[in-house]
Amino acid sequence: MSGQNDSFVAEFILLGFSNYPELQGQMFWAFLVIYLVTLMGNALIMSVIFLDQSLHIPMYLFLQNLSVVETGFSTTIMPEMLVVLNTKKATISFGGCFAQMYFILLFGGTECFLLGAMAYDRFAAICHPLSYPVIMNKRVFVKLAMFSWFSGTMMTTLQTTWVFSFPYCGPNEINHISCETPAVLELACADIFFFEIYAFTGTILIILTPFILILLSYIRILFTILKMPASTGRQKAFSTCASHLTSVTLFYGTASMTYLQPKSRYSPDTKKLMSLAYSLLTPLLNPLIYSLRNKEMKRAVMKLWERKVVFNIT
Repeated sequence: MSGQNDSFVAEFILLGFSNYPELQGQMFWAFLVIYLVTLMGNALIMSVIFLDQSLHIPMYLFLQNLSVVETGFSTTIMPEMLVVLNTKKATISFGGCFAQMYFILLFGGTECFLLGAMAYDRFAAICHPLSYPVIMNKRVFVKLAMFSWFSGTMMTTLQTTWVFSFPYCGPNEINHISCETPAVLELACADIFFFEIYAFTGTILIILTPFILILLSYIRILFTILKMPASTGRQKAFSTCASHLTSVTLFYGTASMTYLQPKSRYSPDTKKLMSLAYSLLTPLLNPLIYSLRNKEMKRAVMKLWERKVVFNIT
């Protein structure tokens, strides 16, 4: 954070949705409810998987990691956004903006790799069921999970440090809902050409490469499903794949449109809506898509609930 010494800006102003003051009250309560539901849904997933030994397999351990990421991602953005919606002039310090950007990139980058690892896990389970215990054992899971977190951390540290090494000499109004990289860079008083080349290349590697691997995995999965004899099994598998791909497309699509084009033709309001899609809706929908439609998860929830009821009675 040496860039702070070279900068005339000590704090930033987050504009959020200040262009629509008449809607900010309703948006505050709607986003607050969504945030609380997101926290409860992901906390339930993490708790159930932690407490139920039968769920200590790679598929659910990946899901537990994803819930940690979604909780962190949502918590990095939503509380500050609620402050912005409830304040006429919401400010965030230079260091606070650095921290928020760091964790947005950390959780976002880690999620990209985790979704890719989860697709590979489903590919191995459906396309190679007999050799699945060898292909995806706990040691492989640990390596993939550690790679996801390590890659996210390395990318985040480099990019955030680089962004805040630029001088910021005013204006200091960030026309966005959070300190995301493209919005902050618009205020930089320096030539950011080389950073944009790096950012574009990094986005290709971090967002589009896992996305392509996910699509290829699901294409193989769909071909395998089509060869299944039972129509009910095919229907269930198709439903699962469609749900997963919906979540993946929502996250990857909006994130790539934001980060692949820092100076894009999209209006500020459009960028804010795209940001909401992967920072608000994805963390909310993932518990529903990945867990509440899963019989094993629902069975584990009911088992823990019955155990609690019996414990309270006795």
